[in-house]
Amino acid sequence: MASQPIKFFQTGTFTIGNRLLPEAARSIQSDPLRANSLNCGHRACQGCGEALGARYAIDAAIRAAQGKLIVANATGCLEVFSTPYPESSWQIPWMHSLFGNAAAVATGIAAAMKVKGRTDVRVVAQGGDGGTADIGLACLSGMFERADDVLFICYDNEAYMNTGVQRSSATPPAARTATTPATGGQRGARFGQGKNLPLIAMAHHISYVATASVGDLRDLEAKVEKAIGMGGARYIHVHVPCPLGWGSAPHDTIKVARAAMESGLFPIMEAEHGEVIGRRLIRKKLPVEEYLKLQKRFAHLFSPVRDAAAIAAIQAIADGNIRKFGLMEEHQQ
Repeated sequence: MASQPIKFFQTGTFTIGNRLLPEAARSIQSDPLRANSLNCGHRACQGCGEALGARYAIDAAIRAAQGKLIVANATGCLEVFSTPYPESSWQIPWMHSLFGNAAAVATGIAAAMKVKGRTDVRVVAQGGDGGTADIGLACLSGMFERADDVLFICYDNEAYMNTGVQRSSATPPAARTATTPATGGQRGARFGQGKNLPLIAMAHHISYVATASVGDLRDLEAKVEKAIGMGGARYIHVHVPCPLGWGSAPHDTIKVARAAMESGLFPIMEAEHGEVIGRRLIRKKLPVEEYLKLQKRFAHLFSPVRDAAAIAAIQAIADGNIRKFGLMEEHQQ
C-alpha cells in the first residue's frame, strides 16, 4: 500500500515534547535521559508555575553543561517547597543561600571553580522576584558589574508568595496583595511603582539578558542552553504564574502565562551587551482584560463596578511594551 508523508501542523504551535518533531526541535523533557533535576516529592502548590519553570530551566542547564552544574538557590518559595529539612527534591549539587545573597554565593562558587581550574563546571544562581528585585538587588548588580561567570535565573511570580502574598517591586499595578488590599481610593498596587529587572540588567551591558515564560517552555529551554554556553554575567527573567497568590485556577497556569505574552504585558525578548537582538512576536493580540479576568487579584477591577480607567491604564502598559520591543509585525523596523 502506497504511503505519503503526513504534515503535522501542530509543529508551529506551543507543542512541547512532541516526538513527531525532528530530534533537534524536541523539548528536553521528551528525552528519557533528562536529568529530572527537580524530582518528585516536593511540596509546591497545584499548578505552580515556579516548579514547572525551574524543572525545565535546570534540566536544560544540565544538558548544556554536560552534567557539570552547581546551583545556588535563594531563600523563597522554590527553596522552601523543594527542600523541607531534612529532605530535598534536587538531584544536583545545590546550595541554599540567604534571601539576598544568591548572586554573591554563586560568584564565590564560580571563583572557586576558576582557582581549581575547573572551567568545565557551570554555575547557576536562582531565586524569586523578592530575592532578586528587592532583597538581593545589590549582590545581583555587583555580579553584573564584575561580569562574574554566573547565569542568574529569576522566577517571577510577582509577590512574596511564601510569606503570605505581600507586594514586591515586581507586583503589577492594581494587583491585590496582603499589603495592597483592594480597598480605599487606591485599590491594589499603585501605578508608577516597581522595577523592570530585565531592563536593569541590560543597563549593565552584560553578556546576555532574556525574558521567558512557562507559557512557552521550549523557548525557555533554548534560552537557558544558549546562556550556559556563554561567558560572563547572564540573566534570564522567567514569568511563573502562582495560582495561590494570583487567585487563578491551578489548571489555567499555562493559559494565564500565554495570555500575559499575547497581550504584551510580559514581553518575550533577548539582548546581548545592552542591545535587543530578538523577540517573540505576538501570534494573536489579546486585550489585557482576557488576562486580568483569569485572576482573582484583579477581580476588583470588574466588580462591583468596572474600573475602566485602571483597565485602560494597564492596556496602555501592554501597548507600550509592544511598541518598545517590536512585538508585532507592524512595529518591526
